[in-house]
Amino acid sequence: MRELRGNQALCEALAQEMANDPRVFVIGEDVAAHGGVYRVTENLLEQFGPDRVIDSPICESALVGAGVGAALVGMRPVVEIQFTDLITIAMDQIVNSAAKARYVHDGAMHVPMVVRTLNLGKGSVYASQALEAWFTHVPGLKVVMPTDPHDAKGLLLSAIRDPDPVIFFESKALYAMRGPVPSESYTVPFDKANVCREGSDATVVSWGSTVPMAEEAADRLTAEGVSIEVIALRALVPFDRQTVVESVCKTGRLVVVHEAVRRGGFGAEVVASIADSDAFEHLRAPIMRVANPGVPVPHSAALHKFALPSVDDLVAAIRRTMSYD
Repeated sequence: MRELRGNQALCEALAQEMANDPRVFVIGEDVAAHGGVYRVTENLLEQFGPDRVIDSPICESALVGAGVGAALVGMRPVVEIQFTDLITIAMDQIVNSAAKARYVHDGAMHVPMVVRTLNLGKGSVYASQALEAWFTHVPGLKVVMPTDPHDAKGLLLSAIRDPDPVIFFESKALYAMRGPVPSESYTVPFDKANVCREGSDATVVSWGSTVPMAEEAADRLTAEGVSIEVIALRALVPFDRQTVVESVCKTGRLVVVHEAVRRGGFGAEVVASIADSDAFEHLRAPIMRVANPGVPVPHSAALHKFALPSVDDLVAAIRRTMSYD
């Protein structure tokens, strides 16, 4: 099968669905003439014209508001927010308009809108936050985080076709990652996690940019005779609780890793799902979380190790949970 980079897979998903459904359009800063900061919308302007690929002013509240309005009257907008940090400017439109529409109209109106945004990860204290947990707390929103090019395309197609608003978090690492991607249109379900690797000694749950980290940690520990099961969540809402519970029932140990701040991060929800499930009585060790300890991500690359989780951090956490018998 051919291989694409993550940004190419996302672009292909947009192009195929725009060709398939005339209601789909793209709006955002630099998405048209420039083709997107990371080339996710490259050549879409040439294919579909300025009425469907729209360069917006630098005003996130306005472009998301335009998306909500268009969705309410039957369109299927894909709104791009260049960096996750900038989504804060559009919180009212997302949280109080898009998320509430189906409820306040008793199902008569809904908002089939996708908000694509980027967790940059590092490089700027103002553009490196991972804020996905905020949106999991809002009824009416779905929260999706692709890990690889195959899932990026299939999940984006699922998001565009969904009848409700979807917050679609991408990562810079995903854009450069290469992987097999079918040429045809296909969907990937939100509510089924990907068991990347089966194991018997401990379960590692991750999502987004930390999945490759989990796989690398599993590779290291395999050499020490430790068998790690790696689960990549495709979505946080809906959350595939059952796959995690079944895995922990088997392994008896759980480590959760995410890029976001530990306090109030979605990892706490994963942990709680084990605490009130049948898996709890199978635990053989305390559950571990590996995450940002609660600091802004600094500009300085030399300081990133103090803010962002690393493979070494994850390996240490797994070793710690393995030390309990």
